[in-house]
Amino acid sequence: MDRVIAAKVFIDVAQSRSFSRTADRLNMSRPMVTRYIEAMEDWLKIRLLHRTTRKISLTSAGEACLKDVELWLEQADKITSLANSNEELSGLVRITSSMSFGFSQLMPAIQDFMAQHPKVHIDIDLEDSTADLTEKSIDLAIRIASNPDPSLIGKPIAVCESVLVASPAYLETSRQTIGNIQHPQDLIHHDCLGYKNLERHIWHLSQHDQFESISLDCRLSINEATALLHATLNGMGICLQPTYLANRYINDGSLCHVLPEWKPKDLIIYALYSSRKHLSPNVRALIDHLESYFAKHPW
Repeated sequence: MDRVIAAKVFIDVAQSRSFSRTADRLNMSRPMVTRYIEAMEDWLKIRLLHRTTRKISLTSAGEACLKDVELWLEQADKITSLANSNEELSGLVRITSSMSFGFSQLMPAIQDFMAQHPKVHIDIDLEDSTADLTEKSIDLAIRIASNPDPSLIGKPIAVCESVLVASPAYLETSRQTIGNIQHPQDLIHHDCLGYKNLERHIWHLSQHDQFESISLDCRLSINEATALLHATLNGMGICLQPTYLANRYINDGSLCHVLPEWKPKDLIIYALYSSRKHLSPNVRALIDHLESYFAKHPW
């Protein structure tokens, strides 16, 4: 049996503590996972796992050799990468992203990548909640954050700027009942719409050396930026939007830039993955492509 695959199976089982979960993640049958573990134990002449019907755990010998197996596999991957460095990329890459970024920015970047690498297949999972990369067998997550998940490896690939926006109809109506918006504190008296997944009730704004953090009571909050944008277009209030969504509507007059002299805090767009070890050439190439693409195509 292939010792490299067997090592990958052992490392995955050590992490998942489940033959069934490893089988799903590595796209193989449960009996095949068992055979690879038994082969590893035969080669190393030690018992690697305690196995019962309810629980799987590493033996002391398995614990002791796990790091050595990881190092050996990392070296094997490096040798394979060097040997295949001139070969055409091929295979599957699974990606997750927020719905709004996926629709508006990720699709053209992925289209460009796939045109360059016709043998690469892409599977994209769009959701605004944070996915468990290991559980869902996700290779790469594209996330906008100020503090990304510390359990993941994060490479910044772009900056996400935001703006405060409202429809002309909302601003005209509120001007008659509340008055003009001249300072961040005026927002407290307005209908502000909250994004649930990102500091949903606090907006951080700056002007030169002045800083304001506005805590808001949002009557409407939504966990998806595109739906929030359409609520704003419908005149429901003021919201904080990424420029990659808002700019086109500001430019055509459908939305107005509120407090343009006050800048919301920038966020970073990260490419997140679970481990530096065993990162496939496809994923490495895609991360480099996204960073380069977004530098050349600012929104």
